[in-house]
Amino acid sequence: MRKLAAQLVTHYCRKNPIRNGQNRKFSTHSEADDLALEKDAERKIGWVLKLFFAGTATFFGYQIFPYLGDNLLQQSLSLLHVKDPLFKRMGASRLARFAIDDERRLKIVEVGGAHELLKMLEAAKDDRTRKEALKALSAISKSDKAVEALHQAGTTAIINSTPNSSQNIEIEQYKSSLLKRFHDLKYDVPS
Repeated sequence: MRKLAAQLVTHYCRKNPIRNGQNRKFSTHSEADDLALEKDAERKIGWVLKLFFAGTATFFGYQIFPYLGDNLLQQSLSLLHVKDPLFKRMGASRLARFAIDDERRLKIVEVGGAHELLKMLEAAKDDRTRKEALKALSAISKSDKAVEALHQAGTTAIINSTPNSSQNIEIEQYKSSLLKRFHDLKYDVPS
């Protein structure tokens, strides 16, 4: 409706330029007033947009940040308890991404994540699940204290009993890097 009214006004003003000039002559608004109104409107619209973006960022921040930190660790461990291999792989992948420094790696070991990964590796029936478990164990094993805890949990025996994969070379790479890590730290690695 407003669009139609605006079109009619512009059409009428084009048709009658004399009247348009007369209307301007008797108007109390000047061009300076129009510019001030435009700037005021632009400023208000700018603030509205800034508030909208700040509100959106805050909303998404509150939605995303609970997935970081200790809550992420607990959720990842919960995924390892599910029977579905897809969820187990997701939990292992999240643990591998969480293990970025020694403090976090030790936290994973302390809350039982390494033990759950070993159980997952033992029970895995497909190569993709084995690969994710080995990848997470490899990420955890970058800490010397975590390697000691993994050794005490019997990791070397479990890794050696993991079936070889001719199709997925990454499994063999993770297995050999883990066993090499145990060997480098002078933990006995059975053949």
